[in-house]
Amino acid sequence: MMNFSPCKLKPESETPILPHDSGECTVCPARERSICAIFEPTQLPELEKHLQRVAFPAGKVFIEEGRAADRFYVVTQGHVRLFNSMPDGRRQITGFATASDFIGLVSCKNFAFSAEALTPLRACQFSVSEMSFLRRHFPALEKRLLEEASRELVRAQKRMLLLGRKTASERLASFLRERFHLSKSALGHLALPMTRMDIADYLGLTIETVSRTFSAFQRQGLIHIPHTRNVLIQDIEALSALADGDIALKRRHS
Repeated sequence: MMNFSPCKLKPESETPILPHDSGECTVCPARERSICAIFEPTQLPELEKHLQRVAFPAGKVFIEEGRAADRFYVVTQGHVRLFNSMPDGRRQITGFATASDFIGLVSCKNFAFSAEALTPLRACQFSVSEMSFLRRHFPALEKRLLEEASRELVRAQKRMLLLGRKTASERLASFLRERFHLSKSALGHLALPMTRMDIADYLGLTIETVSRTFSAFQRQGLIHIPHTRNVLIQDIEALSALADGDIALKRRHS
């Protein structure tokens, strides 16, 4: 049974704009993995003319489903929860975003999802007109945005497989493998800013099933859980095999 969390949108207020410091793009730790990587160092001053640096507190919904898609974001620090709302107020989490991720890519005039800061968040904000200017004057950006759209399609296809065909163990193993590769941690340390309820909601499971599966993975030596928001991956190869439905592995760990 799928968990649906009640959606409690906080009142919208004016976006807090951070002071503009010239040259900040040069030292941005997220730049090399974001769409901004296409800009040469000499082009960064021009990029900085067409963005605003913004900050949101944890719990702030800064994109609302159904509203005009009039801005885009590149996350530079923090974590984001993406979700859809149902008419009765329930919420289905559809993804998570972190530093370097591009948020706001849509195929229509309105946002098809909402975005909420999971942790204190910093991002670069682009208006539609600013992004259009950058796309016209920097053709490599257009190519990078097409790549982003392709990755979104692949992620959507993988999510359909995860929800439609995979078992609870395979779903959680797939989620942890994805977080492991995103973290790029050689030691396997994962910070999980989302709650167990968030994970259950995202994977289409109950929170009880997610908790039991985490405990089972720890007993099997696949992971170690020093804290509910931290996981140490102890055997990424076995976890990956489990995520892909390795029958022999499941029998050895059952």
